[in-house]
Amino acid sequence: MKKIGFLSFGHWTPSEHSQTRSAQDTLLQSIDLAVAAEELGADGAYFRVHHFARQLGSPFPLLAAIGAKTSRIEIGTGVIDMRYENPFYMAEDAGAADLISGQRLQLGISRGSPEQVLEGWRHFGYAPPEGKTDADMGRHHAEAFLKLLDGEGFAQPNPRPMFPNPPGLLRIEPHSKGLRDRIWWGAGSNATAIWAAQHGMNLQSSTLKDDETGEPFHIQQAAQIRAYRQAWKEAGHTRTPRVSVSRSIFALINDMDRAYFGRGNSQDQVGLIDEKTRAIFGRSYAAEPESLIEQLRQDEAIAEADTLLLTVPNQLGVKYNIHVIESILTHVAPTLGWR
Repeated sequence: MKKIGFLSFGHWTPSEHSQTRSAQDTLLQSIDLAVAAEELGADGAYFRVHHFARQLGSPFPLLAAIGAKTSRIEIGTGVIDMRYENPFYMAEDAGAADLISGQRLQLGISRGSPEQVLEGWRHFGYAPPEGKTDADMGRHHAEAFLKLLDGEGFAQPNPRPMFPNPPGLLRIEPHSKGLRDRIWWGAGSNATAIWAAQHGMNLQSSTLKDDETGEPFHIQQAAQIRAYRQAWKEAGHTRTPRVSVSRSIFALINDMDRAYFGRGNSQDQVGLIDEKTRAIFGRSYAAEPESLIEQLRQDEAIAEADTLLLTVPNQLGVKYNIHVIESILTHVAPTLGWR
C-alpha cells in the first residue's frame, strides 16, 4: 500500500493555451484541485515553491486555504527553500496553517535548488556568514526551524507584558504539537539523505539527484532511500520515517492523453547543475495502462517509497489534472498493489 498524492509546480503564463494565465488563476485552481483530489480519494496535495518565478512562491496562505476547504487530505510542499526563510516567522506561519488544517501539514524543506535570479536570498535579507556557503545557511535555517517546532520556551518574558504570560520562558505561538514529525527534507544526494535521517526528518526524493554512480536514476534513488533508512536506524529514532518519490506518470486512456503525452517514454537525462554538479534527471512514464503497469514494476525507487507524488501539468486545468490522477488511482494503482 502506498499513499498517492499530486505535486504541482504551480506554473502560470498569459499564453492563450494555458488554463492558468495569472497568479490568481493558479492559486484558486490549486485549492480546487486539492478539494477535488480529496473527493477522488487521493492522499496528498503538494506544491512546489519557487521565488522570482511565475510559480507558487508563498506557500502558507495556500496551505491554510486548502486546509480550511478540506478535511482529510495531506497538504504539503516540495520544497521550501530554507535559504530564503526566517525560521521564527516560518514557525508561526507553519503552526497556524497546521492548526487550521487539523494538523495535516507535511512540509518539505531543503537547502535550495537552482533559481531564477542570482543569489535571490540576498534580496530577502539573508547572506551566509564568512567562510560559509548558501547551502550551509539553508541547513542552518532548517536546524533553527526544527528546534522551534519542538515547542520549548527560549525567550525571556517582559516583566510588565501587555497580556499575562504563562510561567517560564516563552516559545513561538501558535505551537502545533506533532508538526515536528511531519517535516521532510528534499535530498539531492546520498549524503544529504543521511543528514536528513540524522536530524529526524522524513525524506523527499524528486526526479533529480546527483549522479553518484552512473547507474539508472531509479537504481540510484533506491540506494539513496536505503542509505537514509539505515542512517535513521543508526540514529536511534523511535518513530517510523516516511519516504516520498515524485514521478511524471500518465496513463493513456483517451485521445487527449495520447495527444498530450503519447509521443513515447522519455529516458533518464544527465547534465550539470550550476555548471559543476553532475546530476541525473529521471524519466517520465506515459503508456497504455497495461504497458505502464509493467514499466512501473521495474522502478526500484517507487517500490522502496511509501508515498508517491504524481507531478501534474497544472496549466492544463483542474478537470484534466483530476482525470490524470483518477487514471492512475483506477487503472494502475490497484494492479500494482498500491491500493
